[in-house]
Amino acid sequence: MSFEITTAMVQQYNDNVVLLQQQKPSRLRPCVREEGVQGEYGFFDQIDQTAAQKRTQRHGDTPLISTPHVRRKVAPAPYDWADLIDNFDRPTLITDPTSKYAVNAVAAMNRAIDDEIIAAALATAYGGRDGTTTYPFPTSTHRIAHGSAGLTLSKLLQTKEILDSYENDPDEPRFIVLNAKQVTNLLNTAEIKSSDYNTVKALAAGQIDTFLGFKFIRSERLQKVSTTRSCLAWSQSSILLGIGTDIITRVSERDDKNYATQVYVGMFIGATRMDEKGVVEIQATES
Repeated sequence: MSFEITTAMVQQYNDNVVLLQQQKPSRLRPCVREEGVQGEYGFFDQIDQTAAQKRTQRHGDTPLISTPHVRRKVAPAPYDWADLIDNFDRPTLITDPTSKYAVNAVAAMNRAIDDEIIAAALATAYGGRDGTTTYPFPTSTHRIAHGSAGLTLSKLLQTKEILDSYENDPDEPRFIVLNAKQVTNLLNTAEIKSSDYNTVKALAAGQIDTFLGFKFIRSERLQKVSTTRSCLAWSQSSILLGIGTDIITRVSERDDKNYATQVYVGMFIGATRMDEKGVVEIQATES
């Protein structure tokens, strides 16, 4: 029996990888603005708010309002994943749609996408004409301190108040990302246990539900420093995912590895915070 991989096998493997990507997407990718990036960096222009000027005299000069233009920079980074399948491994491993090679590769890329988004939410953003202007996260106004407590109803209400006070579009989707521990804290909150707040209980079953206008997303990849977990909330357009090259797959024969088959998956992506007014850090204590 020949152990070489036929063209049909390679095509079937590629199809399987694509299918797995569709079935196991990034949890946070659908929750942010997504744009393509051409080249080493991507620049995205924005227009800040202006004020109308009241007319105080007849036939006066037309006022000229200078519209402020700002921009943000996205610096994508390459990600790679590869493994070898020896000629003496079972040939059926290649065409098996449940192949752990494919599952591992896709899962690794999806986790990396989530990590980029989470990091960008609180990191210093860059922009300006040449991308060197810094935009630090405004901790004084957009961070809710842990207060030696986990995620509470009061913190959720504060989060909504912050986004509303900065005139975030109420028609734009809003998201809260939290981990399993904070889901438990919410479910143990007296107010949320009541029938008036029972929509959050769907989180216990791993479902995404809506509460206070937020879609809840569970992620175990949120940043933690000592006993403080940083949960996140944002309006969808306030974080941008730049896609230089979306997830690609390659299956090839490596003559330098005794003609073993290499399974390769790669991508070129980056993320940035587009608007400080639309992102909130919710600190929660975890013992």
